[in-house]
Amino acid sequence: MAPFEAFYGQKCRTPTCWSELGENKVLGPQMIQDTEKQVKIIHDRLKQAFDRQKAYVDTKRRDIRYEVGDKVFLKVSPWKKVLRFGKKWKLSPRYIGPFEVIEKVGSVAYRLTLPPEFDKIHNVFHVSMLRKYRSDPSHVLEPEDVELNLDLTYEEEPVMILDREVKRL
Repeated sequence: MAPFEAFYGQKCRTPTCWSELGENKVLGPQMIQDTEKQVKIIHDRLKQAFDRQKAYVDTKRRDIRYEVGDKVFLKVSPWKKVLRFGKKWKLSPRYIGPFEVIEKVGSVAYRLTLPPEFDKIHNVFHVSMLRKYRSDPSHVLEPEDVELNLDLTYEEEPVMILDREVKRL
């Protein structure tokens, strides 16, 4: 059976046979007018379906743009079996970076500066693979100076006591 018949449960009629089954076929200009009416109805219904589907999609669509010089994270979770970026499976990072946007290649593609260890990866990515990097000074950790002895040991000093508990038995 044809896909149309399987989906709609009736036989597909060609434009030359759109009259109801059992009716006498109308020949001449009347047949052409009927066919044009049917084509107009089909066109209107397809337009309605297209508009309805577009409305569903537009509710979740976001227009994301990056400028040259912006910092972005790169999504790597779908590449689990290709590249692991140092960790395996569940512990592999979802986003790596930040990387700088060099240029806008198309309306939704951007070229990034990648480090030399990623030289086997093409440096143009779709906007859906990128996430904006928002720098926060609290994320930067300042290294502490550690004094090493000659035998490469160091003395540990507590910074702060967070809690104290006395147990009585």
